[in-house]
Amino acid sequence: MSDLLIGALSALLATNQPAALSNLVRSQTGLAISVPNSNDPVEKEYLRILSLDDAAQEEVQGWMRERDQIATTPTELEATLFRGKIRQRYDPVKKAYVEFLRTHPQHARARLAYGSFLGDIGEENEAQAQWIKATELDPRNPAAWNNLANYYGHHGPVTNSFACYARALALQPGEALYYQNFATTVFLFRHDAKSYFGLTEAQVFDKALDLYRQARKLDPENFLLATDLAQSYYPLMPKTPPPTDADRAAQKPLVDAALAAWDDAMKLAADDTARQGVQIHRARWLINSGRFEDAHKTLAKVTNGTLASTVRALTNKIAKLQAGTNAPSAELPRKP
Repeated sequence: MSDLLIGALSALLATNQPAALSNLVRSQTGLAISVPNSNDPVEKEYLRILSLDDAAQEEVQGWMRERDQIATTPTELEATLFRGKIRQRYDPVKKAYVEFLRTHPQHARARLAYGSFLGDIGEENEAQAQWIKATELDPRNPAAWNNLANYYGHHGPVTNSFACYARALALQPGEALYYQNFATTVFLFRHDAKSYFGLTEAQVFDKALDLYRQARKLDPENFLLATDLAQSYYPLMPKTPPPTDADRAAQKPLVDAALAAWDDAMKLAADDTARQGVQIHRARWLINSGRFEDAHKTLAKVTNGTLASTVRALTNKIAKLQAGTNAPSAELPRKP
């Protein structure tokens, strides 16, 4: 979106001209949007509830941060009282959503927001019901389809998740998060993806990687997204160093692609701890591709004490492989 368009949008929002704003976006982008009138009493009440929701979430998160700073483990009674305190803080918000939707049952955005609130407090089945209703009321809202897809990804059937992510992306193809979520689900549920999309295992990997790449194009500064893409190469990693030069040459494009993905992540790492974590991943690839000297040089850059045991394990692995004992590989990291 151009700076000129952003400035015009800001001006129209400030002066509360929803019709003009909608027309401007359509003329400049080809997208049709519905902009609520913030002076509408129903909209005001909806926004008030969102503020209640945000305030409650922020306060509870503050309580949790304070609790995490306490060195001692809470007793069972203390934990029960803490959960009760949280529930009591959320109760007025839940009541406000319920009363609003009783009066305005066709308000799709309130259904969507209430579903997110329910998901945050652990009532996921109830959240699903709200998101389904939101898609029925406004089938062109991509966030509702994305939230439903997330639900099905956790609770099944996972094929519903694939379909919902596709709907979300069809409606909003410029949203990196939807590509990332879709990619992660395809990656984790490769067997289901093979059947659903009619692909081979190799093609499923390619699909997941392509979805991650699409997300990276849209959000190139996201470190966690970059690491997600890099970790997706792990199932393709050679189990042991290639025994011949021909094998090494055949595997080189894959290894180089994985290392390049980790190098991209390295550029986005916010601190030295994150950078050293990336070096561990690079070392694993270098070891399993038989590049032992490069692996030693990479591990020498890892000085963080919390990674010392991992460095020792990988160093020992190199020694055993060089000695020809073919010892069992260190366990590879798994995507959550």
